[in-house]
Amino acid sequence: MEKRTPLYQRHVDLGGKMVEFGGYQMPVQYPTGVIAEHMAVRTKAGLFDVSHMAELTVAGPDAVANLQRLLTADISKMTEGQVKYAMLCNDRGGIVDDLVVCRMKEGRYLLVVNAGNHEKDAQWVGSHLSGDVLFSDDSEKTGQLALQGPRAEAILRRLCADSAVPQKYYTFVEDGEVDLGGRKIPALISRTGYTGEHGYELYCRAGDVAALWDALLQAGAADGLIPCGLGARDTLRLEAGMPLYGHEMNDDISPKEAGLPCKLDGKDFIGRAAIIARGAPQIKRMGFKVVGRGIVREHSDVFAKTGEKVGWVSSGTHCPYIGAGCGMCYLPPALAVVGTVLEADVRGRRLEIELTALPFYKAQ
Repeated sequence: MEKRTPLYQRHVDLGGKMVEFGGYQMPVQYPTGVIAEHMAVRTKAGLFDVSHMAELTVAGPDAVANLQRLLTADISKMTEGQVKYAMLCNDRGGIVDDLVVCRMKEGRYLLVVNAGNHEKDAQWVGSHLSGDVLFSDDSEKTGQLALQGPRAEAILRRLCADSAVPQKYYTFVEDGEVDLGGRKIPALISRTGYTGEHGYELYCRAGDVAALWDALLQAGAADGLIPCGLGARDTLRLEAGMPLYGHEMNDDISPKEAGLPCKLDGKDFIGRAAIIARGAPQIKRMGFKVVGRGIVREHSDVFAKTGEKVGWVSSGTHCPYIGAGCGMCYLPPALAVVGTVLEADVRGRRLEIELTALPFYKAQ
């Protein structure tokens, strides 16, 4: 049965086009449309409901030892208020999921994982814990919003004290408060996001998230803040060269093949030996732009000019801000050279694509 976030009725009232995603009914876009929502985030600000994401907490004296074994990232020297990007790997070296880990107070660690992998991740983490450690799945009682764009900070500061606004990328304030007009609610405020823009992700009690949504939209109205759906979230992350589980990552692709941070010369973790045993990666993730007009979608085959199939497209769309058809693909490393021109098969028609460095867009 499909779930609904606490903001479901808000989305419906705003004219959101609802679709199933990660087991939830979520807005793919509002009447403004994906392009307008995308451009709002790049030039002003956008607000996303990301309450479908899952939050897992690991705590206790043996929390660090367990997470060191589970995660690709070294979390042993993380300080309170720090965020790291990491992956869970399986015994074959494939990616179970990617996530962010937050170092909380009192030796607690918050893992924020993808909605579509919620149950899989909770089972994977829970089944690999040992010793004096506490594990909880706090997803259903947590609401999460993403306020993204160049005006996000100014909007947030209208509702928060300066001390509640994290200054550095990949840091957070655990005991933040947001003023909803006479009533203050507790919120974890993190300077993170999935759009490539300056922005924040706010975590609060599920019962408070609707009021927080309303307050942010009201506070940002003069700055052009608008609600945004999954469509813009996808075009924004692709334009920023950010991978998506099920596209650039899966249970077979290793972090090294995906070009994601994964040190193999440090501490041990599940999957490390398998990644080393694979040897030098035989595939490499690359960006591309369509030469001329057209859009290349995921699962399209990629061909060399000689006609030989050499790879596949993992994600592809039209990127509104840069005004081009862009995507990511997997190729043999020898072919993964910026400037190389290949062809992608789009329903029987070949489109030329030129390999480019990632990201396509980077905020100033």
